[in-house]
Amino acid sequence: MVDLLTDAQFDMFRKTIYDECGITFSAANRSILDSRLKERLREKQLENVEDYYKKILSDKEEMKTFLDSVTTNLTRFFRNQPHFDALTNYVIPKVVELKKQSGQRVIKVWSAGCSSGEEPYTIAMILKSILPAGMDFEITASDISLKSLMVGKQGFYSDSRITGIPPDYLQRFFTKTDGGYQVKDELKSKIDFDYHNLQHDSGLRNVDVLFCRNVLIYFDEAAQLVAINRFWDSMAAKSYLFIGHSESLFGMDTKFEFLKTDWACLYQKNI
Repeated sequence: MVDLLTDAQFDMFRKTIYDECGITFSAANRSILDSRLKERLREKQLENVEDYYKKILSDKEEMKTFLDSVTTNLTRFFRNQPHFDALTNYVIPKVVELKKQSGQRVIKVWSAGCSSGEEPYTIAMILKSILPAGMDFEITASDISLKSLMVGKQGFYSDSRITGIPPDYLQRFFTKTDGGYQVKDELKSKIDFDYHNLQHDSGLRNVDVLFCRNVLIYFDEAAQLVAINRFWDSMAAKSYLFIGHSESLFGMDTKFEFLKTDWACLYQKNI
């Protein structure tokens, strides 16, 4: 059995997690880190945490695996319905109007911190259902968890995980199989699942709608500001940002404007 982390080792790994992805790992989560490290040591057949620490510093793929192991991925279809009501009734009509004025026909969406794919698939179902003829969309879904991204790419969800999907959407966009439901190709083809660390530039530009919900709560203010500024750089003029209902940009030095709709509050890049 591997010994528990010393205080110095805990601080060492905690600093690395923060430096790599901006997540603040509190003392309250120490037991989680200890448990995940034991799993990685067994997997890599290493005897002590110092050896593993050296490995993650020298092996980029193992660093990704390590960060994946210590992140939390909690999601579901149509999570926080008011956000999707605002998307349907306010945001998309505004974006469509702008696209028509500029002669463009593709709406670009980014689901940042997409976890296992429920959020981007929810957005895709809505867009497939409400966009007028002649308008199309593409969704980039990113996360730091490789395991979650693989689930999203596969597009298979057990019976217990499809709760919240309207029956007509379930029938239209999923195929019932043994033990669950498979997303149909017409929906899967609209989403590009890709690994991304929010502390780095995504390379995306001219994004019309950006969802990053319940991710910023794991960052301290400095790391939040880095992510928010990178969002700004990625987004188009007159674009929209959704963050978690318990998250806020108030008090932060950002250029986003607060926007209150009849359905939910969000933010806009209003230039």
